[in-house]
Amino acid sequence: MDDNPECWAMVCDAPGAGLRREARPVPEPGRGQILVRVKACGVCRTDLHVVDGDIPAHYPVVPGHEIVGEVLALGSGASGFAIGQRVGIAWLGSTCGTCFYCRSGRENLCDHPVFTGATRDGGYATHAMADAGFCFPIPDGLGDLDAAPLLCAGLIGWRSLRMAGDGERIGFYGFGAAAHLLAQVAVAQGRQVFAFTREGDTNAQQFALSLGCAWAGASSDLPPEELDAAIIFAPVGGLVPLALKAVRKGGRVVCAGIHMSDIPGFPYSDLWGERSILSVANLTREDGRSFLASDHVHAIDSHVTRYDLADANRALDDLREGRLTGAAVLVP
Repeated sequence: MDDNPECWAMVCDAPGAGLRREARPVPEPGRGQILVRVKACGVCRTDLHVVDGDIPAHYPVVPGHEIVGEVLALGSGASGFAIGQRVGIAWLGSTCGTCFYCRSGRENLCDHPVFTGATRDGGYATHAMADAGFCFPIPDGLGDLDAAPLLCAGLIGWRSLRMAGDGERIGFYGFGAAAHLLAQVAVAQGRQVFAFTREGDTNAQQFALSLGCAWAGASSDLPPEELDAAIIFAPVGGLVPLALKAVRKGGRVVCAGIHMSDIPGFPYSDLWGERSILSVANLTREDGRSFLASDHVHAIDSHVTRYDLADANRALDDLREGRLTGAAVLVP
């Protein structure tokens, strides 16, 4: 199966404990599963929420759900992939297939899901296990490091962009790993993108403008034109009332994060006019297939900062403190 009889992983034992390195035997894939040698794993803000205990997880756990790897072994009944093929593993690890949401075509809302890097070990490791039916082929010509952030920041951003509707003017609140990828997609679609950053973060604002955004400013600023929709990528509930003030009547405010601080009160007049607030929960396999098959994927520059796997704690700290431009990716 593997000429290396041992693998190793960065493990979080409990909320707030940080990560430690642990040697492990190479696992055997079960029925319907594939074993993957990890080639790159993106560092997502959701990983921070797992490590910090902001969202439910099963500890000890290996974080990481933006995984690009090479198939090493197939469990019985696993299909769709061949040994040696490159594969992507994302946040949604499996679903029950029988609950109301699964039966109604909304597997992202499954009552009994498995989440990679939270309720199942993820990709901060040399090897990872996944259900074959929930993995994606990586398009040829897309490098491992560039592909990794697409598997969550890209996919959740893609779902959020579609839920925001077809409006011409769209605002992105929080210009990090997801927003910088989706800004490139939205600009390619012919939309005007308005980037909102932390107060005084001129580096992020200049970065946004360099990617083709029509305007960049602080989150507390009003844009020069009313927005058709806004997507909030930052986990800050206080941005919701600000975004509502920025969107036109009938506009949408999409909350893209899995975790957000409490939303403060705001006057009903800011919501009135058939404005709406909605959240994005997880993703579906159709999101992954449609995004990775789209014409936009090969044109995206992921602006990757590379870290050795052993430096995963440093990568998480850099993300937490806002020291990253673009996306962080771990390489074993």
